Amino acid sequence: MEIHQNKRQVCYFFLYLCMCGAICETLHYSVLEERKSGSLVANVLKDLKMDVKELSAHRARLVSEGTKQHFQLDLQSGDVLLKDRIDREVLCGQKDPCALLSEIVLENPLQVHRIEVEIEDVNDNSPQFSKKEFLLEILEHMPTNTRFPVESAEDADRGENAVQNYTLSPNDHFRLNVQSHPDGSKYAELVLEKQLDREEETRLFLILSAVDGGIPKRTGTAKIIIEVLDSNDNTPHFDKNMYKVKIMENSQPGSLVAKVEAHDWDLGSNAEITYSFSQVPDDVQRVFKFNKLTGELTVAENIDYEINRNYALNIKAMDGGGLSASCKVIVEVEDRNDNAPEVTLTSLISPLPEDSPPDTLVALLRVTDRDSGDNGRTACTTEANLPFMLKASVNNYYQLVTQQSLDREKASEYNITITATDRGSPRLTSTRIINVQISDVNDNAPEFDKSSYEMQLSENNIPGLLIGMVQAKDLDTEQNAKVTYSLLPGKISDQPVSSYVSINSETGNLYAIRSLDYEQIKDFQVTVRAVDSGSPPLSSQVMVRVVIVDENDNAPFILYPLQNGTFPSNDLVPKGAEAGYLVTKVVAVDSDSGQNSWLAYELLKATEPGLFSVGAQNGEVTTMRPINKRDTFKQKLIIGVKDNGHPPQSTSATLSILLVDGFSDPYMKMLDIPKEEVVEEEDRTLTMYLIICLAVISFIFLISVMVFVAIKIQKSRKFIESSALNFPVGLNFPENCGDADAGSLSRAYNYEVCLAGGSLNNEFRFLRPLFPVLSVEPAQSEGVQRISTGSQDLSSHQAESQLRGQARGAVSEDSAARSGGPGCAGNQAITANANIGQNDWLSYQ
Repeated sequence: MEIHQNKRQVCYFFLYLCMCGAICETLHYSVLEERKSGSLVANVLKDLKMDVKELSAHRARLVSEGTKQHFQLDLQSGDVLLKDRIDREVLCGQKDPCALLSEIVLENPLQVHRIEVEIEDVNDNSPQFSKKEFLLEILEHMPTNTRFPVESAEDADRGENAVQNYTLSPNDHFRLNVQSHPDGSKYAELVLEKQLDREEETRLFLILSAVDGGIPKRTGTAKIIIEVLDSNDNTPHFDKNMYKVKIMENSQPGSLVAKVEAHDWDLGSNAEITYSFSQVPDDVQRVFKFNKLTGELTVAENIDYEINRNYALNIKAMDGGGLSASCKVIVEVEDRNDNAPEVTLTSLISPLPEDSPPDTLVALLRVTDRDSGDNGRTACTTEANLPFMLKASVNNYYQLVTQQSLDREKASEYNITITATDRGSPRLTSTRIINVQISDVNDNAPEFDKSSYEMQLSENNIPGLLIGMVQAKDLDTEQNAKVTYSLLPGKISDQPVSSYVSINSETGNLYAIRSLDYEQIKDFQVTVRAVDSGSPPLSSQVMVRVVIVDENDNAPFILYPLQNGTFPSNDLVPKGAEAGYLVTKVVAVDSDSGQNSWLAYELLKATEPGLFSVGAQNGEVTTMRPINKRDTFKQKLIIGVKDNGHPPQSTSATLSILLVDGFSDPYMKMLDIPKEEVVEEEDRTLTMYLIICLAVISFIFLISVMVFVAIKIQKSRKFIESSALNFPVGLNFPENCGDADAGSLSRAYNYEVCLAGGSLNNEFRFLRPLFPVLSVEPAQSEGVQRISTGSQDLSSHQAESQLRGQARGAVSEDSAARSGGPGCAGNQAITANANIGQNDWLSYQ
């Protein structure tokens, strides 16, 4: 048997070499049925002309054309192995040859090699008769050599393993004649060698044996019971020995397939003919229904072209006398487009990176249709407006590839509908949805929800206080969307940013590291960077402005009059002053801002409560009524200054005011006060110093003018005369006393000096805020005026910071003209301008 099989394999091999040019890459192999799982079928490396490494590199796969995979490909050796035990009779039935078709699919580039594996038969089935006993009725006196067909045995095996011979048990009346059909199958006939005599023997028992050609041989037996009847010398005969009909698949049950008819020349019961199937398999009898009286063959159940394309039916006609005849009905099934195409997914790449270039292979598909002809020809399409397209390949394979760039942030997955349509009538369509996930690539930088941030932080904050939060979002996913925050290096007031604020790298919360003072820093800016965790990482930046909110943490500070107590401050008021007379002005500042620096003045305490009043907004101290003789010579006022903060802070200033009869009359003759003489002495000395200063300033001024004129004369001689004539020789002063204007600290002060007529001494009256002078008490000498000014040293650190904050501001000081009485008319007014700097009136510790 093995030698025979080897010969067949050699024949198949040469047949393959002859047909290799006609069939596209078809490889033929053979294997015996009933081999155990894992048995070797063939090695394809030589036929594919490649080695094992190339086989793995091309990602070779073995794909069966059927729904069940009978073979498997070992990529390590190139062997095609049996996956399961194969029973040829179950797989192919009577079909010969029995071949299984598979394809070896190679990728990169795509190649398809067709493999045809023939399943060779082994003698594993014995011949079988449809019945264990057959009843044969034969008339007596039947002529010798009359032939009686007997039922053939069926053997599931094929070829040599099928039924090869029949034998009959020894007897005196019959012999067995074995014949062959045109297709090579064997059948047997009983040949009557000796006439039967019913009177001698009414029943005969014969044993019919069917023997196959396998090694070892297998046998099947059946008992033939022969009933001897009375004479019936005419046998039925059919009009045709073979009927050929065609029928469409899926014909409705009850549809007529064919009608057979036999005739018998006998009369009576010997001429009554009945029809029946003869040697028809059970599965075929379920498909067709036969009327034993009329001979009509009809459809019993659905006929499927894809299951069986033709049927061969043996019909037997028997008369009432037991004579019979047979014919064959060949039924050919015509295909109808009743099978939609099937889309099989062979391979799929998912998830697919979003940066995949165009023409990247996503999936490999195969479309099959069980129908034939145009009904089995298919076309495959996909949806429009998708970044994918289908490319047709060989053997109904299609490649799904990308046709444009992908963006996971716009679409994270695609449900691609593949539609397969055949060319039948009507056309049938099937669809398959392929889900392709798009994997993320770090192609998006974090984006802040604002283009810039502005946050507020109250001064005197607690270190570690939360200022605010910045937030950036990344359209990517997973690690590519994980954002961390950091501060870029920079300077705030010549110090690193990290000494002022810190940021939580995960949440983006900004925290103040130190306590801040609005009076030192009002706002600052930091730059925050957001970086994702992708590879390579992407980042973005945003500017954050932190505004320090002022709190009312500074009390008002009195600029004038200074309250250090070193030099008492006295203001002079003539006793003839009317209501509304401007005595002095209290000047205060607040280092805070906004409403925290809005100041309000009020009179807290006074020697004469109804004599003086204070302007709530400007701090001007004025008289409320004319001064009378009953008013005390010395007046003491306590002025309160309060800001508009919450809670408000306040301070107070103490003013000393002297009521005098006039600037030119002696006053304050208090002999009981010894120190008044010293004050008068100091007053005279100060007056002399002032006169000397004024003379020096005038002299310097005249020298400057003369130098200027000399320079002009040198440049242009023709203007010497006119320049000399037009030069002001002297200064004209108004007879009345001028106003003393007090401006800011950085501007010039205007001083008023009035010389009282008839006075023995030169007397001055002036207002100089923040200029240190000695205050003069009233003395016995008449006509001496008290000079009010003060100088104070600020020793506290708070006062120092307040004054420095106000150094650039303007301090407005207003001084109204004070009426000096009758003797003031005709006095000469001398105005001196002096620029007083901060160091002229204030020293710091």
